[in-house]
Amino acid sequence: MSQDLIKAITEMREEDVLKITNQMLDNGVAPLQVLEDCRIAMEVIGKRFEAGESFIPELILAGEMLNQVSALIKPRMEKEAGAKKIGKVVIGTVEGDIHDIAKDIVAFMLDINGFDVTDLGVDVPPARFVEAARLKEAQIVALSGFLTLAYDPMKATVDALKAAGMNDVKVMIGGGQIDAQIKDYTGADAYGKDAMTAVKLAKNWIGGE
Repeated sequence: MSQDLIKAITEMREEDVLKITNQMLDNGVAPLQVLEDCRIAMEVIGKRFEAGESFIPELILAGEMLNQVSALIKPRMEKEAGAKKIGKVVIGTVEGDIHDIAKDIVAFMLDINGFDVTDLGVDVPPARFVEAARLKEAQIVALSGFLTLAYDPMKATVDALKAAGMNDVKVMIGGGQIDAQIKDYTGADAYGKDAMTAVKLAKNWIGGE
């Protein structure tokens, strides 16, 4: 774990974030470790936001920094993965929640692990998930939510997919406060505590492993 990277992200020092990321990668630090440090930093920023200590501009800047880090990491990970597309996933942050950090990491990891990923962005209503899953013929829908207010929209989205007769579509949920209890409440098939868990779940469901 690099406290330097975590600190640079939480203090919004954009140039330092990119400099430290490049140094870590050049020194042989695994790309996944860099992403994990990003996740820890984003959790700190998310908690500050929920406590009213940071605001939307910080969330947006943090998201931009993560996109830049991802751009540095992706070429290195694609070389390692070299995967062909094995399944289709629709992902988005549920209605009422505008956090895209964790979602972006999961979408990125699914992408480089061979999934055709459709990212719907943030604040996505249930009907849009249903429409995209049908249009893309997705086998998996991934719902992200960082704040506790995401639980009900997650449940509404699972209900909407079932009401649309899409019982074969697997639903995974993830985000800051998600656990087994929330999975049961929403009716999702599984929850992932991090991006690698999401990849494992998706591969198991598709039969890619």
